[in-house]
Amino acid sequence: LAVRPPASDGSAALFLSSRGTRVTPRVVQHRLKGHALKAGTPVHVHPHVLRHSFASHLLQSSGDLRAVQELLGHASITSTQVYTALDFQHLAAVYDQAHPRAKAK
Repeated sequence: LAVRPPASDGSAALFLSSRGTRVTPRVVQHRLKGHALKAGTPVHVHPHVLRHSFASHLLQSSGDLRAVQELLGHASITSTQVYTALDFQHLAAVYDQAHPRAKAK
């Protein structure tokens, strides 16, 4: 960020156009959609999907709901709890590793 030239309006914008102006949310959505189409992703990709994926993967790997809350900037832990809904494959893997009657490891 230190190498990047400042925004033309003097703001602390993170994403700038080639003219030095702040990139709008719509431009980010449009560019992300274009990259997703090129990559052949089977689902509709939008910026919130990236945020949701980040939170879900972080929670799955760390198990620290409070840390995820802080990183996402949620005031309430209940807002973060939506990411605790784990997929069936993950639940099955945890079961297989921990339960004495699970399939042979």
